[in-house]
Amino acid sequence: MFNRMKQAILVTTLITPALGVAAYAEVPKVATDIAPVQALVAQVMGGLGAPAVVVRPGASPHGYAMRPSEAGALQEADAVFWIGPALTPWLEGAIDTLAGGASVTPLLKAPGTTVLAFRTGNRFEPHEHEHEHEGQAHEDEDHDHDAHAHEGQDPHAWLDPRNAQVWLDVIAQRLGDIDPENAQTYLANAGVGRAEIAALEAELQQALGPVREVPFVVFHDALHYFEDRFGLAAVGAIALGDASDPGPARIQAVRQTVQEMGVTCVLSEPAFNPSLVQTVIEGSGARTGLVDPMGGGIAPGAAFYPALLRSVAAELVQCLE
Repeated sequence: MFNRMKQAILVTTLITPALGVAAYAEVPKVATDIAPVQALVAQVMGGLGAPAVVVRPGASPHGYAMRPSEAGALQEADAVFWIGPALTPWLEGAIDTLAGGASVTPLLKAPGTTVLAFRTGNRFEPHEHEHEHEGQAHEDEDHDHDAHAHEGQDPHAWLDPRNAQVWLDVIAQRLGDIDPENAQTYLANAGVGRAEIAALEAELQQALGPVREVPFVVFHDALHYFEDRFGLAAVGAIALGDASDPGPARIQAVRQTVQEMGVTCVLSEPAFNPSLVQTVIEGSGARTGLVDPMGGGIAPGAAFYPALLRSVAAELVQCLE
């Protein structure tokens, strides 16, 4: 009898890891475009799997050249979650070519998403905070997806925590369709993430309260969603596009905005030329701050998203107070 017990234990020991491997193999392989989206998918997947990211953290998504490993992640993917061609127009063809059999979800078009239009003037006006819903834009804003010209839909929608909450549910539903066995786990993880983001929004509303009416200038129009959600007062942007420096006329116009509106904070970004910020603030007494809407330097994983929003809020408070 003792020998039979030993045999049973041995068989169980051999079979259990094999079952675990089989179960894990059924979990979808997921590719994402940028670190903020990867973080939301990681929250939904929990310990079931680790989503890959195509645009490495800290790099600009505009005009990015994929590495072989990043192209491989797309090729192996059962599901792809990305903001959409408004952020990474170059990625659309790669997804079609490399991930043709995958379930592809452009989150900017997901129902319930708040979508804002880019602001193109030298000085932002209050009415430019108007927004649309359901991932749809007006027909007259349906321009070509050109990363060099900020027109039409603003793709930086992950900086609105309400959008992140919507997307958690979208991600959970899509993964559950592919992997019904774990559908309830995905939905439960999304619910936990939504609650955490709701608490985060309340925390940041309180932290940003004292600087809500203080005017500031951004480097390019990447914080619109964050400003809109938390009622902040950006009054202009140095650069019109993502990949080209502004001309002398725009620089002069922004300098005039800084002086006339008493701007005390001008933000720069890691991917752009900081000397332009110094030119804009020269003689004004305004401070500078560094904001990274992509979260370069923040460790990847489910904790990335709240860390990103906290970092943006902390930099704004420090620069504006």
